[in-house]
Amino acid sequence: MHKSNIKRAKSVLLAIFFTFGLMGNLFAQGHEVAPTTENISEEHHEEGKLDIKGEIFGHISDSYGWHLFDFGGHPVSVPLPVILISPAHGVTVFMSSEFGHAPHFVPANGYEMYVENGKQKIRFADQNDTSAFYDISITKNVLCLFLSIIILWFLLTGIAKKYKKNGANVAPTGFQNAVEPIIGFIQENVAKPNLGKTYAKYMPLLLTLFFFIWVNNLLGLLPFGFNLTGNIAVTLVLALIFFVVMLINSNKNFWGHIFNPPGVPLGIKFILVPIEILSNLLIKPVALAIRLFANIFAGHTIILSIILLIFIFAGLSKVAGIAFVPVSVGFSIFMFFLELLVAAIQAFIFTNLTAVFIGQAIEEHHHDDSHGHDHH
Repeated sequence: MHKSNIKRAKSVLLAIFFTFGLMGNLFAQGHEVAPTTENISEEHHEEGKLDIKGEIFGHISDSYGWHLFDFGGHPVSVPLPVILISPAHGVTVFMSSEFGHAPHFVPANGYEMYVENGKQKIRFADQNDTSAFYDISITKNVLCLFLSIIILWFLLTGIAKKYKKNGANVAPTGFQNAVEPIIGFIQENVAKPNLGKTYAKYMPLLLTLFFFIWVNNLLGLLPFGFNLTGNIAVTLVLALIFFVVMLINSNKNFWGHIFNPPGVPLGIKFILVPIEILSNLLIKPVALAIRLFANIFAGHTIILSIILLIFIFAGLSKVAGIAFVPVSVGFSIFMFFLELLVAAIQAFIFTNLTAVFIGQAIEEHHHDDSHGHDHH
């Protein structure tokens, strides 16, 4: 009982740390105006006005530097490598700090940074230069990707070594004890019901998807954290991985139901076949990607919006701003714990739907001869 109370206390402290970390960051930035576009109107540049859109998208969008907080009116951030490849100008590598900080970006190494629709972008400093270039920079989301890979590598390879050394029949210890029920849950409730006898073949994929999404969802909840799974490009790549695996392992029965639905009149097939093609080859992977992206993106946006309400009310009246602080903190902590639950649920949903769709693609045709056996 004592240990459970300690765990609850740690969770509450983590939620409070997260909330006040974001509040402190926003409060430091709330007295300055950060333009979200080049052509933003003059009325948005009024001193002391909080740019709601800029603040929200500044926290959840990808960036070339890892901004932590502002101290004394100066941004404190971790610069990241900018790597640009141009056929005309060659490879250019430098740190993002050479651009300076918004809104006072300066040209660096022939390139300049600007903000458009809340997103940082890079172009040639010479506007007349129309050469193409490829951007393979280590952005904040890429840093999060590397960090999550390192975390998963050390944790899961450590568990694998214990299984290899002690076998599956020895009682698990340490972190292995916490992860084993999750592995068993994925195996018994996701893999076996949907994939049947071939479930073991797909367990590495399912476990990788689950833990990768879960860890990155949790990293996005940390103060000054990341938003990797709230990026549609990332979730589309995850969906593409599932889609390729599904197509490679699909059988004739799967394609037969798409291009020649059994028991359907010929006239109806001309209508049904295009629907089946769209459903299986487009809607399924896209819906899988959008579901994960939308839930994580929305959760982060709601928490930030609740915190920003303090500054909106404070803009009307300082008393109203102070009075709203307990309400904002309370709702933020509630949303934080809800997002902890959502982080695991969304990882499970993505993994479960992956197993369901692959199971449909590998399902064998079953002859309906049960009636014959019933008469014997």
